[in-house]
Amino acid sequence: MISKTDKLLKEFINLHPKFIDLSLSRLEYLLKKLGDPHKKLPPTIHIAGTNGKGSTLSFIKNILKNNNYSVHTYTSPHLEKFSERININNKQVNASRLLKSLEFVKKINHGRPITFFEITTAAAFLLFARFKADFLILETGLGGRLDATNIIPKKFLSIITSIGIDHEEFLGDTLKKIATEKIGIIKNTNNVIIAKQNKEIENFIFKKLKKINNIYYFNKDYKFKTIDTKKFFYQFQNIKKKFSKPSLEGDHQIENASTAITAAIVLKKNNYNIKISSLGKSICNTKWPGRIEKVKFKNKIIIFDGSHNLSGAEKLNQYLKENNIRPNIIFGMLNNKKAFEFLSIIKKNIDILYPIQIPDEKNAYTQKEIYKVAKKLNLETLIINNFNTINRLLMNSSNKYILITGSLYLIGKIRKKYL
Repeated sequence: MISKTDKLLKEFINLHPKFIDLSLSRLEYLLKKLGDPHKKLPPTIHIAGTNGKGSTLSFIKNILKNNNYSVHTYTSPHLEKFSERININNKQVNASRLLKSLEFVKKINHGRPITFFEITTAAAFLLFARFKADFLILETGLGGRLDATNIIPKKFLSIITSIGIDHEEFLGDTLKKIATEKIGIIKNTNNVIIAKQNKEIENFIFKKLKKINNIYYFNKDYKFKTIDTKKFFYQFQNIKKKFSKPSLEGDHQIENASTAITAAIVLKKNNYNIKISSLGKSICNTKWPGRIEKVKFKNKIIIFDGSHNLSGAEKLNQYLKENNIRPNIIFGMLNNKKAFEFLSIIKKNIDILYPIQIPDEKNAYTQKEIYKVAKKLNLETLIINNFNTINRLLMNSSNKYILITGSLYLIGKIRKKYL
């Protein structure tokens, strides 16, 4: 039976003819009617980027928690339940509070056109303003400049994680265009961190930010006020020796952890009580489901990875190659993504591919469409319509590893079957 919250969320999808329509005007109007909760938020850390936003947020959240700070967080998308997106004082929002907030914004919006992400962001801001916390960490939904989260007037810290090609239909078809949208969150910000980027984007961002009169902390030495990166990486190497590597898998998580530790040092420089001795434990105990997440199931190791763009595929491929893993793969993807290019990147490090259409997602590739793509790449591919049959075959195969990838939506539908 569908819950009141899920029913309401489905209603919100129909409030606007487009699921994505980047603008701040509709949300600005609604927030004004709600009493401007976005102007009553705790000190805010705002994160944009193509990959690594959620992991970086999780690392920072864990660092703050381990230093006795209370934290609100806002992430998207969710894996299984919408409430995963909103954390109040270090805990997932409870069902009653969430429903009341959603019902209230529905009432105040009064049927006016507004996107799903905009109206649910308004509900989140209501909750964040109502309950006190030391910090709020916001992850952008899409882009940055016109993302609903970018409506807040002032941020303590803005972070740009790794930038790659994704959502070209909304953000532009070049890295420079996408970067321009992402760095749009850097407004009224006291501190900025730019995570590791490719050379083209590093230079582009550097030139853009030279024109803005703020203080910048880079994960790389430029002619701005910077953190001593040599000392910083030395500290992190010591942390790694003491606590092993981050619990999140993949070398890219070292980069995300580095960005989070840079944020911790910025906080410390701004007189927040962050103990350097807490960082190793914080990094190594961080959890972020669905991102190269390994789960033991019977005699198999299941790897859940929600990668859906090309830079995500490259990081996944690097992980498989470096760990000498050649798994059977269950693959599903939304049809606005590049399935051929994604599979081209990982094809040498996968065994048998089982295409699947993401359940209850009308904008997903069909099994036959994925099969055709895989055959063009000469991948050994089997179409089996029943997921339970796929599962039985995988459980009885000689391959120890099963990889499920292509979409966080797919991970959300399947992950609970193996936990």
